[in-house]
Amino acid sequence: MAPRSDGALWDRTAALLRDPYRFVSRRCRRRGTDAFATRLLLQPTVCVTGPQAAAVFQDQSHFSRRGAAPARITKTLFGRGGVQGLDGSAHRHRKRLFISLMAPDRVAELAALTEREFDRAALAWRDRGRVVLYDEFRGMLTRAVCAWAGVPLVTADARRRTAQLTALYDGAGRVGPRHWRSRLARRAADRWAADVVTRIRTGRIKPPEDTAAYAVAWHRDPEGRLLDEHTAAVELLNVLRPTVAVAVFLAFAAHALHHHPHWARAIAAEDGCGADGDPDGRAQAELFAQEVRRFYPFFPLVAARARHDMVLRGQRIGRGRRVLLDLYGIDHDPALWSEPEEFRPERFRGWEWDRYGFVPQGAGDPGLHHRCPGEPIAVALIAAVSRRLARLRYEVPRQDMAVDMKRLPALPRSGCVIRVPSR
Repeated sequence: MAPRSDGALWDRTAALLRDPYRFVSRRCRRRGTDAFATRLLLQPTVCVTGPQAAAVFQDQSHFSRRGAAPARITKTLFGRGGVQGLDGSAHRHRKRLFISLMAPDRVAELAALTEREFDRAALAWRDRGRVVLYDEFRGMLTRAVCAWAGVPLVTADARRRTAQLTALYDGAGRVGPRHWRSRLARRAADRWAADVVTRIRTGRIKPPEDTAAYAVAWHRDPEGRLLDEHTAAVELLNVLRPTVAVAVFLAFAAHALHHHPHWARAIAAEDGCGADGDPDGRAQAELFAQEVRRFYPFFPLVAARARHDMVLRGQRIGRGRRVLLDLYGIDHDPALWSEPEEFRPERFRGWEWDRYGFVPQGAGDPGLHHRCPGEPIAVALIAAVSRRLARLRYEVPRQDMAVDMKRLPALPRSGCVIRVPSR
């Protein structure tokens, strides 16, 4: 197959920003290929889609993550020195730290803490008029994950920490003032997390040994050395920040419950331990959570650099070339998903896991590759909050609930507004 080009002499950054989630898939389908060359951020770049490309992309003998993400993303979303920029044995060693935090009982504890925060918030909503669920979800997740992770958080400080953690993911892909606010938030959050690490190491605070704060503070590199305070702070934030970012999925869950009321009724009717008549025992809320992750936009793309010259899906790629893998396009590929633009949670009933065909939070094996290890948390929190919302009596006033696909991350334009009657 001849190499495909998207006019590589012309920079397509503006086109990417206009349609970040569908930029790659639309061009690939128009050209009948899984890969094309273009120029983004003034750099020659190859864009790829499909499970076959994803499998090669995740092979660390072919691709490296070091220096792959644009500097503006590293300086805001990921932080310098974090696990996202590591390769090989160093990456696998650091990744085990995060995998160790995902034991089922610990994930269930975080879900329970989030449910408790939801119940407290819902009581307060009765005395208010307009409630923007996306804003409420960010606050409740900040409080829940800090308690779960062993990070001290006084009530008076919760709003500020919520704003900082939100800015790390909500402003990373922006341009202008919002991006610079994200940079300032990164510096402040790094100082906060580093202070937590220092206080743990000096014995001033003593979180339980099964918490993220304890595990990160005492994690040692392959040579047996403690992480320096800055790197430990970045990794602690790599637990807190992605959990708060699940608020995006929760806003989409509220959006889906409103537009698919039969699923709200089905989720409200179950007891949380499995759905009656479901042959594989999966609860309705879990099926719903997986479809929220597939159907709605979250991460559009991930980046890597080629370790050597190669040909991938018919496209020549030179050593050191940046390559972008299309996540949203894979999750909406009609060759992989029947009626991909339809919201159908039942598609996950009896479904077998496909690490390269279902990639809402990265591709591959989370223990070996750069797939997010926090997927069990995302599924558990979406399911837990969806159950609470499905059983809550509320009204949905007139609003613009269209999904803004130009925004990074995408969201319903209104943030999903509800009103909870006082009685």
